Amino acid sequence: MSSGTTPPIELKKSQRYCRQLATSHYENFLVASILLPRRMRQPFYNIYAFCRTADDVADESADDRTALAGLDRLQHQIDRLFAGQPPADSQAPTNSQTPTEGLFPALADTVATYRLDKRPFDDLLSAFRQDQQIKLYESTPQLIDYCSRSANPVGRLVLQLADSLDPTTAALSDEICTGLQLANFWQDISRDHAIGRIYMPADVRERFGVSVSMLAEPSTPPALRELLAFLCDQAENYFHRGLPLVDHVPAWLRSDIKLFAHGGLATLDAIRAIDFDVLRVRPKVGKIKQGLLVGRALFGKL
Repeated sequence: MSSGTTPPIELKKSQRYCRQLATSHYENFLVASILLPRRMRQPFYNIYAFCRTADDVADESADDRTALAGLDRLQHQIDRLFAGQPPADSQAPTNSQTPTEGLFPALADTVATYRLDKRPFDDLLSAFRQDQQIKLYESTPQLIDYCSRSANPVGRLVLQLADSLDPTTAALSDEICTGLQLANFWQDISRDHAIGRIYMPADVRERFGVSVSMLAEPSTPPALRELLAFLCDQAENYFHRGLPLVDHVPAWLRSDIKLFAHGGLATLDAIRAIDFDVLRVRPKVGKIKQGLLVGRALFGKL
């Protein structure tokens, strides 16, 4: 531990907490796959546990005020961590959510071991706070700015774990991470609309003649399908621009980066496979497809 003190929850217990949280989620095959060397899995779990927890606080709290209070508690813990202080005992939320202080001893250990920067954590929390305040995006640059804080910091943390962060790798990683965030948005248009969020920027909605009222339809109108085809092609270009990242990282990380990118591309293909009717059914990458991606990555076929 960077603070030189004994955490209130012992490190092994905290590591177990992070590992269980990371391995219990659907998208785990993208964020901590079996392709990682065993020595690197726990650090990935520890970072993922923070990202997952913050995301859940932002999306699953009872209301915006509760979410902001929860995110403030996480910010307080991050501030303490980087100041070399132990997790605060008061971290546990006052509502019914699961206490989150259990992840911080393990995260602190990873931060100290790999000398991680504080800014990616601050940026992530900034984006999650923005979700409570901005419900509709007016322009594509505004959306991309959000992605630069909601997704790109994760890739930069991964590069730091691999001791591979520099201007070139950061830019390539940002392309992949933004692509992943956009693919997630277009997959979850119906879910986001149900909680009052519209990530499709007004500038492109107006270009394709898509109104906000269309998002309440039981099936996706033709204009919205055309817009989604455009947005999916746009997101695909992010992945293709970012994939050269594999030539700039250690061998142990290359297959996992390919799996990240091809998992995102598979999500876009799933949207296309239902003819962009995302309001009728949520497209997703099935377990068989996931397994095929992992198998191809294992044998260097991605």
